Amino acid sequence: MTGPVTFSVALHNETATAQLMADLALLVGAGDVITLTGDLGAGKTAAARSLIRYLAADDALEVPSPTFTLVQGYELPPFPVLHADLYRVEDESELEEIGLSPLPDATLILIEWPERAPSAMPQDRIDIALTHRPAAGSNARAADVTGHGKCAAQVARLQVLREFLDASGYMNATRRRMPGDASTRSYARLLRDDEIVILMSFPQRPDGAALYNGKSYSAAVHLAENVKPFVAIDEGLRGQGISAPAIHHSDLDHGFLITEDFGSDGVIEGEPPRPIPERYETAVDVLAMLHAKSLPETLPLAGQSYDIPVFDTDALLIEIGLMPEWYLPDRNAPLSEAARAEFFAMWRELLKKPLAAPRTWVIRDYHSPNLIWLGDRSGIERVGVIDFQDAVLGPHSYDVVSLLQDARIDVPENIELTLLSRYIKARRANDPGFDAAGFAELYAIMSAQRNTRLLGTFARLNRRDGKPHYLRHQPRIWTYLQRSLAHPTLGPLRDWYLANVPPPQG
Repeated sequence: MTGPVTFSVALHNETATAQLMADLALLVGAGDVITLTGDLGAGKTAAARSLIRYLAADDALEVPSPTFTLVQGYELPPFPVLHADLYRVEDESELEEIGLSPLPDATLILIEWPERAPSAMPQDRIDIALTHRPAAGSNARAADVTGHGKCAAQVARLQVLREFLDASGYMNATRRRMPGDASTRSYARLLRDDEIVILMSFPQRPDGAALYNGKSYSAAVHLAENVKPFVAIDEGLRGQGISAPAIHHSDLDHGFLITEDFGSDGVIEGEPPRPIPERYETAVDVLAMLHAKSLPETLPLAGQSYDIPVFDTDALLIEIGLMPEWYLPDRNAPLSEAARAEFFAMWRELLKKPLAAPRTWVIRDYHSPNLIWLGDRSGIERVGVIDFQDAVLGPHSYDVVSLLQDARIDVPENIELTLLSRYIKARRANDPGFDAAGFAELYAIMSAQRNTRLLGTFARLNRRDGKPHYLRHQPRIWTYLQRSLAHPTLGPLRDWYLANVPPPQG
């Protein structure tokens, strides 16, 4: 087991306490346990309240001391939080009565007065010991933050984060939580005077099980394992005239960035959300411009170089393999060995055409959640792109599919076809020999590949990662999949899906 890691922080006032707890909140998650010790009035409840309000993105949220209720629960946007006060606990056996023995799963747990039940505290935890510092002011405190077991790495990372913020001049900035995504990255807005920037925490991706030819899933399909690809691709996109955020400060070794804030004006509107035509047209124009260029396959990175990975056959097959691995068991439709072999044989043959086509930078998640409208800019610079660290070298059609068959919102088929025509027209204007029919075929193949993968991805996010809200997108993915399977080239695959893949529930 890793030895404990401790560092100390001087907290001159409640604002400093709130900043420390916001920084900690950026690095913890469901399943973590944080204990708070100190004398009466040392600021334990104030620290817990700061963390809860940060996660709630609500500075006015009522967060009473749980001294009398013993346990107070909060259903917050990222995950549930349980705030406990054990001061009145006489015996550890009482913890079972109040729902703390065993500790609940998938919940961030804050415990004041943990010394009242020491043997019930998990080996993996973060301890925060608060003490008065009257010489520094009536509200001054000191916090000794200690990480035990697996949490030692989180506390070490917290110390590095604080040093990064201090060196960058943002230690005293106000923190505002930003929603995360399906990754391990987390974000905060930093407000300093009239300036707003974004803090990104991009920890080294943990190695998963070596299930794919001796590689983890993320390594096999070329997902970024640290912040360095983000920085390389960011600078590459900006060099091509695309609005990617400027990077103001970076710690590449530990995965911290402070970047330009594009705001939150997106490319969709309404409820349920739908595309804003002008903004989607501009997003299409960005791709047409990029795809008309001959792009480098290696990019500079901090005095060295970054080789953009190739979206190869193995990666594409492993991605679509998520569908039989995760989606079909959920639908109680396991495959026979013969059907599985037929599935992969058909796909291996189909993928030959897109993999033989000219390659470009495939941003990979080029869709509404990752596109910001910058109305004060002009032309294609009005579309800000914010998620591209997983970029690979692959077929032009992939990102067009990502945009026009948006996994998160419904894109009506007539709008999809209109925008697809706009893309083809733009490519033909630059290259009169551009093969529209050939591109439409590659579009159908990559649509089927991407949507097959997404059926499996969303099933996995639900079952493995406890994120059931992704299941609501499966019917939409199914609709897109049916559109692409209607292409004549995909006839045999369509028949196989009809025989073996039931539609999603709901």
